[in-house]
Amino acid sequence: MYARNVTLHLKANQAAEFTRTLEKDVLPMLRKQTGFKDEIAFLAPDGNEAVAISLWEKKENAEAYGRDTYPAVLQSLERVVEGTPEVDSYEVSNSTFHKIASQNPSQPIAR
Repeated sequence: MYARNVTLHLKANQAAEFTRTLEKDVLPMLRKQTGFKDEIAFLAPDGNEAVAISLWEKKENAEAYGRDTYPAVLQSLERVVEGTPEVDSYEVSNSTFHKIASQNPSQPIAR
């Protein structure tokens, strides 16, 4: 499993609108993507920053999304996001929810 971690700086007083836009506009786009598994979003207590983590079956799925659909996601968020979001990518090593354990040489990762 693969993860994209996006850190976004929100415009003042836009946390509620960010959450609404994520639910109404972004999640429907994500759900249509091949290999999409989950989206987890976090808001800072002051509402000025958000982190969104999307989980993907494979690295190739996340890369295709980043190339083909992410620009449309950015466009839908432009009214609530200040500046350019920072994107980092990771191989998922553990998840209790998705039943992934750290890789042990004698035992492959559960998928």
